[in-house]
Amino acid sequence: MKFFNNKLSRINFLILLIILPYLYKDMSNSKNSKGISEAALSVVNIIATNSSNSPGYRMRGNQEIVGSGIIISDDGYIITNLHIIDRKKEINVELEDGQIKTANVIGYDQRSDLAVIKISSQEPLIPIKLANSKSIYVGDEVFAIGNAFGLGKTFTSGIVSATGRDYGNPYLELIQTDAAINPGNSGGALLNHRGNLIGMNTKIFSKTGSYSGIGFALPSNKMIDVASEIIKYGSVQRSWIGDFRVKYKRIIFNNELVYGLEILESNKQGPLFENGEVKLGAIIISINTQAASWENLTSALTNSFPGDNISLEILQDNKILRKDLVTKAQVN
Repeated sequence: MKFFNNKLSRINFLILLIILPYLYKDMSNSKNSKGISEAALSVVNIIATNSSNSPGYRMRGNQEIVGSGIIISDDGYIITNLHIIDRKKEINVELEDGQIKTANVIGYDQRSDLAVIKISSQEPLIPIKLANSKSIYVGDEVFAIGNAFGLGKTFTSGIVSATGRDYGNPYLELIQTDAAINPGNSGGALLNHRGNLIGMNTKIFSKTGSYSGIGFALPSNKMIDVASEIIKYGSVQRSWIGDFRVKYKRIIFNNELVYGLEILESNKQGPLFENGEVKLGAIIISINTQAASWENLTSALTNSFPGDNISLEILQDNKILRKDLVTKAQVN
């Protein structure tokens, strides 16, 4: 009898070892699903009136633009994309319970395409839970929530395809995802597997205006930094050295392989282009004595204030130019 009891105990133990991972996975999935469902309470539909049609969101008739927004405080502050509410006479917010609230514009930042609006509510609103967008990795599972095609809240899922995307714009560092982001999703939430916010859906890459597997979100850390300045000051005071686009470039110089950032496009305004010395095709090879890279350029701009210095080494006409730039305030 003792033999059978011991044998039965071992069998039960082995069975338990086999099924435990599945039980844990089911419990984990249930918890994550709850977090994502709770996050939906903090995502709102936005209906803005009196504007021309624009890509990235749906137009109802000739007057209404439909998009999404994210509640970031219990007293009514909401973030959304500027392109949804820009030059609109009236902005309405539809809450989870169907209430329609009129919103006031607090401020905006053109460069990050972010706007802060505010509504009044007798009941405290539910702000979204934030995650550190620096802690995400390529391959992480993500969920997008938004008012796709004006149909109401729609959930889609995918992965982080890339980070630090910027369209060649050194003032942006976007998250790329293959989660379906369609017209109407602009201003909506990009969530991690726990239902915490890692970004605000902002752009899609598409020749048709609809989902094609490439969407972009403004990281939550950047989003909150910008929104906080708007709430506090009404605008964003950001260092600026000019409007330009760059791409990675490698070149042989003095018999050495040199990596840098080639200046592709510019309106030739700003400290970088004063005196007409720096031309299109010039290659930035050093930023504040550090090797030129997307990360170092965006970090130098993000972590400085108007009036601070940024030092660049630029390869142009087979010579190295050294530029000590005094940054200016970005003007919206």
